[in-house]
Formats: sequence, C-alpha cells, structure tokens
Amino acid sequence: MANSAAHLSPQNVRGLVDSIEAFIFDCDGVIWKGYKLIDGVSQTLDMLRSKGKKLVFVTNNSSRSRRQFAEKFESLGISVSEDEIFSSSFAAAMYLKINKFPSEKKVYVIGGEGILEELQLAGYSGLGGPEDGKKIAEWKQNCFFEHDKNVGAVVVGIDPYINYYKLQYATLCIRENPGCLFIATNRDSVGHMTELQEWPGAGCMVAAVCGSTEKEPIVVGKPSTFLMDFLLQRFNISPSKMCMVGDRLDTDILFGQNAGCKTLLVLSGVTTESTLQDPSNNIQPDYYTGKLSDVLELLDA
Repeated sequence: MANSAAHLSPQNVRGLVDSIEAFIFDCDGVIWKGYKLIDGVSQTLDMLRSKGKKLVFVTNNSSRSRRQFAEKFESLGISVSEDEIFSSSFAAAMYLKINKFPSEKKVYVIGGEGILEELQLAGYSGLGGPEDGKKIAEWKQNCFFEHDKNVGAVVVGIDPYINYYKLQYATLCIRENPGCLFIATNRDSVGHMTELQEWPGAGCMVAAVCGSTEKEPIVVGKPSTFLMDFLLQRFNISPSKMCMVGDRLDTDILFGQNAGCKTLLVLSGVTTESTLQDPSNNIQPDYYTGKLSDVLELLDA
C-alpha cells in the first residue's frame, strides 16, 4: 500500500487544529511513558484548551480506574477531570451496564484494582483481582477446584500477578456457568509499563483464557467501536471533527479510523517510523509526527 500519511508540518498543522473540536489522546506512549511525562505535553494540552478544544483521554490500560488515572495526571502536573478519562476498566463496567447485566450476578476479574473499582461504581460485585495473586491451584489426588456458580461474567485485563489459580477460576466460570460472558479490556500485545522498555500487555492474559476456554472474548477497549460509540453519545460531536492521537497503529489509529475520525500517529511510543513506512503495513494515519508537543512547536513556527 502506498504511504498516505502526511508528515505534520507548519503548512498543514493549522488546518488540522482548526478543523478539530475534540482531541482524543491515548496515554501510554503519548502523554507519558510509565511514570515519566513526555516532554512538552503539558504546554501542548494547555494550548489546545486555550483554543476551546475538548480533550478526552482514552486508555486501554485497565490497571487503574478513572479516579486513579486522574490522580496520576495530577501527580505529573496535569489537571484532568475524571469525566475526561475513558479507561478500558470503565469500558468493561459500562458494557455490562448498557447490556443490562443482572446486578445480582458476580464478575470474576483477572486484572487490577481499577476494574474492581469501576465495577463497584457501576453497581456490580467483583471477585478475584489482586487478592487472588498469591493463591495456588494444586493438582492433588481427589482435588476439586470450587468456583462461584453465580459468576455471570469474567473480565480479563492487564495483570502482573496472573497465575494458574486465576486461569483455572476464569476457565471454570466461562466453561461451566451458563451464559457466562468473557470480556477483554483490550488485546494489546505489549505496553510501556515503565519508561525504559515494553512489557507484555493484556493480550497475553486474554490469549491464555482463549486457549483454555476455546472462546473468543468481547473486546471493549480500542480498537473496538464500543468505547467510541459511548464517546460520541456522551459528547455529541461529529466524528469528522474529532482527532484520535495515538502511538499504536493497530489500536489507536484503527480506533479513530473505524469511527471516521481524523488520526495523528506520534512516534514517541510503540510504533516506529520504519514500521509505519513498511510496505506490509496497511494502517495509515492521516498525519504523523515525532511527539505530541510538535503540534505546539509547528504552530509557533
């Protein structure tokens, strides 16, 4: 496929910014890497706000709730309200709510506190999560692994404490509880959990459960359209006046394209310029640039 992405420049940046009412940002690799803010992000967000642009932050990272993400932004010196944050932990809870998941049913979680908190806020009872991180499933003679028959959904997200116990629990719920839903926060292969390197993403936890259950999950994070439909309903802005800014072609850019948004790829995270330009890559953003603060610098050029 011919390379159709335009390099962001002083000639085209103003046209892009002027045509957009809402900017949607991925977080890891765009705003920060691990716990380190990427240079110039704060000033760029301030500039966009001063121009009356709506800012929305959509992250596939399910380890935190919206409240916890707002706290992380604040700790990095950026003021963002919970209403502007859409995490995949929140998306999982909203999927259940929108689809009228019965409140008396329980949800088993492979993942962090963020998912449990969002489930609780939506009125659901979650099990598992971090507290199952130290539990051991042993193959003993005449051993029978008990699981709660009232679990009606299993949510799988990023989990640094994944273990065999959790895999067995999730597998039994999905295979044996009638109609049990299998929900994945996302299928990202890797993520910048620290600023120095990439780490396995939720995709490998999801793949493990796919392997044992022989089922495919309902994916609620990017590039699924579920979150975007929710955003469009919430903000009532035409997709053509929205721009998705991300560092991943297969999640962020595809997410924006699936909805008809403009897309801007930044090379400060997972995707390199050589990956973008590779003839085998068929996901082309409208624009690409090195890092988010290039928008500010090019407008001033």
